[in-house]
Amino acid sequence: MAFDFATRPRRTFFYLLAATLLFRCWLAAAMPITGDEAYFIWWGKIPDWGFYDHPPMIGWWLAGLLTVSDAEWWLRLPAVLLPGALALGTARALRRHGEVIAWGGAILVLLAPADVWNVFITTDTPLIYFSFFSALAFLRAARDDDRRYYALAGLLLAGAVLSKYFAALLGFAYLLHALLRPNKRKLTGLLWCYAGVLPALALMAWWNAGHCWPNYMFNFVNRHGDAGWSARTPLLYAATLLYLLTPPVIWLLVKRRAVVATHWAMAEGRAMMLVAFAPLALFAGLSLVKLIGLHWVLSFLPFVFMLLVQAIEIATLRRLVNFFIVFAALHVVAIVAVAQFPLEAWQRTRLYDGIVLTFESQQLLEHLRPYEQDYVFASDGYSNAVTLGYNARRYFLVFGEASSHARHDDILTDFRELAGRNILILRKSPPEPGYYETYFREVETQRFTVRGAMFYMVLGRGFDYPTYRERVLAKVRDKYYAIPAWLPQNGCYFCERYFPGTVCRK
Repeated sequence: MAFDFATRPRRTFFYLLAATLLFRCWLAAAMPITGDEAYFIWWGKIPDWGFYDHPPMIGWWLAGLLTVSDAEWWLRLPAVLLPGALALGTARALRRHGEVIAWGGAILVLLAPADVWNVFITTDTPLIYFSFFSALAFLRAARDDDRRYYALAGLLLAGAVLSKYFAALLGFAYLLHALLRPNKRKLTGLLWCYAGVLPALALMAWWNAGHCWPNYMFNFVNRHGDAGWSARTPLLYAATLLYLLTPPVIWLLVKRRAVVATHWAMAEGRAMMLVAFAPLALFAGLSLVKLIGLHWVLSFLPFVFMLLVQAIEIATLRRLVNFFIVFAALHVVAIVAVAQFPLEAWQRTRLYDGIVLTFESQQLLEHLRPYEQDYVFASDGYSNAVTLGYNARRYFLVFGEASSHARHDDILTDFRELAGRNILILRKSPPEPGYYETYFREVETQRFTVRGAMFYMVLGRGFDYPTYRERVLAKVRDKYYAIPAWLPQNGCYFCERYFPGTVCRK
């Protein structure tokens, strides 16, 4: 297959597409739903115009998918199909450069390391779809300043904005393109592009103003307690790019940098360079103070591959394709091999209890079933709560302060309605002595093991809401809902519900 690429590149691509699709479908069906995925699935089960920590697009997508089925493979289908969609878009974008370059670039995108195994539901899935095709429309617009494609790029960028706020980095790349060698048509095109984004921004502003500004508080305030100058995080970012792009690609980019730079002389090539490298450069700056997630950069990597395949010889591209095929095959072999390990192989790791909870949720739930009529179910953190809730097809609330992440439970759960009720809290760690006795009339703690991992059930009878309000909810308000005074508020569910007559303000 690999040695035939130079003479039959299109056929080689479709062989690889079929093989990777088969693997990704198997992986999507074999892997249990993870905590983050379950969190987003609950967005889809209870859809709204917005959600706590990110814009609503993934919740909307899942709401549609859930009308058909809530099976793992089905809900992951957009992620499963994503590499193929990006690869076909790449081939079409490069078709003017000949079949070998077009399908060679498509294979690099299809077999990029993360695209081999990433079948998981994230906010980045719709972000990458919308960002990629928005950028393709922008490149087409940049070729001859076509207003229609600028407008299309803007509409697709609006979809990206409604997926994740990192879409702003793509909008920044568009701005740089207009400001470098500016002319009236480029600036007008940028306005057409940005006009398409305004309804999405207006929706987000409207929803946030009426819901405690949670997207702003999470993304710009509450999640950055660990931020600070570090020598470690830039090295981790460099290692991330080394893995995602692969060492041969980075080596060739450096070696052929003069050829890559020739794209700067053309409007479309300049736009592609900005889309590819401007966001990565901004992430590099941010990495000085913040750990950059592997998934944050995925929207922009296809354009790096597009630039490279236009700058290398066909023989070099053939060798690079062969490397990507072998590297992808190693990923597949490694994942299939690991899947054969018994769960107990991970027993010595500190993550084992979480692994058991994810893979053996049904066994855990068997221990809870005798209490399902008399108790409200809960956990002490969102990941455990939503994972158990997905598998039980029953919502688990989050009891306690928890963390800054994924506080959508603050919107869904009204603790006033639980006054006097019984609550069962499932934990992976033993409860602190005396902690739960503060909030219940009676407390009983039981423990059980599943696959060698210990779990704890706290059976709280007669929930004391007033005490919980003063000792937990007041702390949550001060820690996570200290909204800056300059942000206008039309409502805040948290203060209106638990502290009427007051405003959540810093």
